[in-house]
Amino acid sequence: MTVTADLSGVRQTRWHELLLRFATGGLITVAAGLVAQRFGPVIGGLFLAFPAIFPASATLIAKHEHEKKMAKGLAGRRRGIEAAAVDACGTALGSIGLVAFAGTSWWLLRAHAPVLALASAMAAWLAAAVFAWWLHRRRHQRR
Repeated sequence: MTVTADLSGVRQTRWHELLLRFATGGLITVAAGLVAQRFGPVIGGLFLAFPAIFPASATLIAKHEHEKKMAKGLAGRRRGIEAAAVDACGTALGSIGLVAFAGTSWWLLRAHAPVLALASAMAAWLAAAVFAWWLHRRRHQRR
């Protein structure tokens, strides 16, 4: 399987699944805030980098794929796991962009205006994430 953008899952998502994602992301963010309050912003920032939505989305993706296969009379468990694994790969590629964003922000916020730092960090995130995706895709096309 290769990493691609597929928006068809948005139509399949039920309201309670969105609520679960929102609640999970919120709880992880609150936990990161409590860690930052107790141990300082550097340690809190490490926890804030946790992919807050990924745990809920991976389980929901696996469930949706499994349900689709079962509706066709197939087992589908392996397909669900594979789909969640591809989502994890996309999360890892996005994390490379997150590292670029954090590094650029950290470097520029010390010396420049916050707006310039934010704009530059966003550009670094986009460039790093797209480049990581491109490398990943190129590697898998050679197989």
